[in-house]
Amino acid sequence: MNLLLLEPGEVDESGLARLGGRRLVHANEVLRAQKSDRLRVGMRGGNVGDGEVVSIDARELVLRVALAQPPPERRGVDLLLGMPRPKVLKRILPALASLGIDRIVLVNAATVEKSYFATPLLAPGSIAELFSLGLEQSRDTVAPTLSLETLFRPFVEDRLDALFPAPSLRLLAHPAADASFPELLTGRSEMGRTLLAVGPEGGWVPFELELLAARGFTRISLGARPLRTEVALPALIGALLAAR
Repeated sequence: MNLLLLEPGEVDESGLARLGGRRLVHANEVLRAQKSDRLRVGMRGGNVGDGEVVSIDARELVLRVALAQPPPERRGVDLLLGMPRPKVLKRILPALASLGIDRIVLVNAATVEKSYFATPLLAPGSIAELFSLGLEQSRDTVAPTLSLETLFRPFVEDRLDALFPAPSLRLLAHPAADASFPELLTGRSEMGRTLLAVGPEGGWVPFELELLAARGFTRISLGARPLRTEVALPALIGALLAAR
């Protein structure tokens, strides 16, 4: 936890925040905070800064908060992701928040088990908690937005362009792509917003590949090796951010 993430309403009119739970445990057991120490803090959806420890004990951490700096610059990257297994989703959502992804659409696909969409991890509270883990790690305060699409074809044909209007670059990850990711990005001086489509663990089927291609997606690859979702995502996004 590289930042204590505050929720709206937790800072009173005098600039004090009173924290307990996981944040108090972290301040006591990991940071070993003492009175007058300054800890990194941020307001969810707002600025970052520091909090001076006014008092701390086993019951409560009291901070005098000053939030003067903006959060890290946004990456300009959105993600269309074939719905992964719940245990994989639990690992990748914090990572995507850490990487500064703006919007995530979890989409159904031919090789996706329909039961995945019934996972309790998709409850708003669970999603917010997983995103918080990533924000705390990366000293950010702005979580991605997440939406679900259970019907692939109607979403791609009828709603995708409205949700992601005219992005500068639409990329479709696929091991059999003609162009490698580095080759495609080399020499680009300006990429603008980028929408990256990554298939489910069973891969995109030919119909899905054709439908995405018809919406302007260019197939890219990191090589011939099929990768697990939790491996492919950081590799793809890392290469994209490095090129940006």
